[in-house]
Formats: sequence, C-alpha cells, structure tokens
Amino acid sequence: MRHQPDGAEHDFDAVIGAARARESWALEHLYTALAPAVAGFFRLQRAAEPEDLTSEVFAGVLRNIPTFRGDESHFRSWVFTIAYRRLADERRAASRRPHVRPLDGVLEPVDAADVEADVARLLATRRVRELCATLPPAQRDVLLLRLVGRMTVDEVAALMERSRGAIKALQRRGLATVTAVVDARGVPL
Repeated sequence: MRHQPDGAEHDFDAVIGAARARESWALEHLYTALAPAVAGFFRLQRAAEPEDLTSEVFAGVLRNIPTFRGDESHFRSWVFTIAYRRLADERRAASRRPHVRPLDGVLEPVDAADVEADVARLLATRRVRELCATLPPAQRDVLLLRLVGRMTVDEVAALMERSRGAIKALQRRGLATVTAVVDARGVPL
C-alpha cells in the first residue's frame, strides 16, 4: 500500500487516480472532503437516517469510481447525484411503510469545552431546518443541490429531469419564500 504523495491533497487528478486504484489515503481524502456536505444535505432534507444514507452514497462512489470521468466539480456533482437518487429511493420506501416520528426535540450532545458555540450551532441548524421545511419539496431540492451540492443549474436540471428554466424558476421561488419567511419572522441567519 502506498502512502499519500506530497502535494496530492491539492491535485485532484492524483487523488482520483489513486482512488481508482483503491488507495486508502485517496478514498479517505474524498470521503473527508464531501461526507459532511452530503450528510448535511440529507439532514436538511429530513432524511430518517442521514448517516446511513451518507454511507450508502460513498459505498456507491467506491463501487463506481472506476467509471467516473471529469474534474473536481464534476466529481462533486456526481456524488450529489448519487445522494439525490438515494434520497429519492428513501422517500419511495418511506411512502410504503408506516410513518415514524423523528426525535427532533432531542439535541445532539455538546462538547463541554465550548458549550456556547455548540448551542449557537444547534440553534442555527434548527433555524435552517425550519426554513427548509417551509419550502415545497422541489424548491428545497433545487436550493440544497445548488447551495450544498454546489451543482450548476444544468446539472440540477439533468438530475431532476426538468428544463433549465424550470430549475431557475424553482430556485427563484425558493429563495423568495426563504426571504419572506426570514423577513416575517425576523430570523437571523
């Protein structure tokens, strides 16, 4: 097993090449770089098990990485395409089984070293979740894929099988809704 070469953390081609060769340092680098954003995407989408879905996404990435072609932004879009499809699968499966109410009232444990910062982060996360909950699903999907996934309008359009204009309209309406809610509630972001 080889170790990470000097400067590889900045050279996407070297990282993706090593990942295709199943080099553990490269796979770890890709996971570390994108897993928090993917998990955040699932949390904001109110997925029942965001960590499990994140693991499934990266299992798919590992399984299919030899077929990936493109640069770093294409890779990020590819990962979020897998994430979006896993979310759609979860939503379909959830519609066929009884609804289980999530434990939203339970706060994540906080580190005693910086309780104030942790509480502020938890409150901000709750506000973002509440804002996302005010959006219709298609608008929420578009905004999260664009903002969290950093996908282009064209990439989102292809993924959601909608026109470029439809994606722009969903994004515009979603942002208008969020702005109106923030203005009405005086919610600080």
